[in-house]
Amino acid sequence: MRILFTRRTTLIWLLALLSNAGLLAQNPQGFTLQEAVQFATRENINVQTSRLDATSSEARIREVKSNALPQVSIASQLTYNAIIQRFILPAGGFGGPTSTTAGSGTQPENAGVTAIPFGVNFQGSVQATVNQLLYDASYKIGLKAASTLRELSQKNVVVSKTNVAEQVTKAYYNVLVSEERIKLLDYNISRIDSLYKETQALNKQGFVEKIDVDRLEVQANNLKSERQNVQNLIGLSYYLLKFQMGLGINDPMVLTDKIQDLSVDELEKTVAFASEIDYTQRIEFSALQSQIRLADLDYQSIGKLYFPRVLASAAYGHNNGRNNLIDLFSTQWFNSMAINLQVQIPVFDGFQKKYAAQQKKIALEKARLGSNLLKNSIDLQVRQSQITIQNSLQTLRTQKRNLDLAQEILRVTRIKYKEGVGSNIEVLNAESSSREAQTNYFSSLLDFMIAKVDLDKATGKLYIGQ
Repeated sequence: MRILFTRRTTLIWLLALLSNAGLLAQNPQGFTLQEAVQFATRENINVQTSRLDATSSEARIREVKSNALPQVSIASQLTYNAIIQRFILPAGGFGGPTSTTAGSGTQPENAGVTAIPFGVNFQGSVQATVNQLLYDASYKIGLKAASTLRELSQKNVVVSKTNVAEQVTKAYYNVLVSEERIKLLDYNISRIDSLYKETQALNKQGFVEKIDVDRLEVQANNLKSERQNVQNLIGLSYYLLKFQMGLGINDPMVLTDKIQDLSVDELEKTVAFASEIDYTQRIEFSALQSQIRLADLDYQSIGKLYFPRVLASAAYGHNNGRNNLIDLFSTQWFNSMAINLQVQIPVFDGFQKKYAAQQKKIALEKARLGSNLLKNSIDLQVRQSQITIQNSLQTLRTQKRNLDLAQEILRVTRIKYKEGVGSNIEVLNAESSSREAQTNYFSSLLDFMIAKVDLDKATGKLYIGQ
């Protein structure tokens, strides 16, 4: 019995531990906005793809550098001459008489030719070759281009992170505003339910009509329907946020940042307007400058192709030939060695390099024009975002004032109704006005948050990190 009790107790403990482990595994992970952005810049698929591109560029850099290292190759060959080639010689030999007395009419002496076999049935060779580049004017340009390519690939990673930070921030704010909106809806529903119960009691006592109860029921139903719609929107907003972050759709999460404690004045303090635009703060502009340098080096590399190239090579090997395959491997092989110095001087290539240089120059000019276009685009984005956030801030102030007034009107109207000096219709109208003011306020709050993100991105302050 004691053994059974011990086993049963152990089983209970194991089940309890497994149950607790399952609960812990289902606990949602909390994220502040900064933590959500940091997580996204690690796990987002687009960021991971840009990191792979950067890794690929590193391999390209090593490939360019390897051109200056010795190139070693080993080659072996086994040949079977099924029909040995023959050399054709005159039958009488070279310089010998070809006929009898001239004019006698007899046939030439030794008429015909002699075919002599030249070669053996089996031949084999093994050779090792080493090639070394001694001088190439375009090689140094290639090294500079490789370094610029590394810089560009790293900046492209930051560009990808900046785009992800923008998407995650907007999605995060969307969830926060929707959650605050549903809190107010819950409060409104609770308030309407209380008023509905009070009105039902007054109706039973004969103080109010049945139509007053019905109006409140309609109001309560509309609020509950609106709450369900907002709840569905929150679920969709969470899905979008998880997608942007790189989380699984079914992974539980909770947002720990709150916005209900921030006043309009505090939100205004988070906005800073720059008197001058610093283009270097935009990672897109910095990446484009790297592209321009890369295009310039590409153009310079064409000119270096007119310079001579100097290469050295050495070859060492063994060969042998026999009429019998077994003898080929059982007899002595003969070694050989050659050292070469090669100078390649381009003279005329049919104007290929000339037209290639023209194409590279055009690509460089296009990159420079793109830089000017990006400057103008940044100017427009900054001015537009500044105007948008000013308008959003003004609208937010107005809607906050309207919300305070609507709530005060509703409070006074409810007091008048309870004291018997107000009507049920006035309360319903005040409730509708209050709910509309709440919707407008949260809509303007979200617009302000989105405008703030756009301004930070336009000025290059949205994401600062590597």
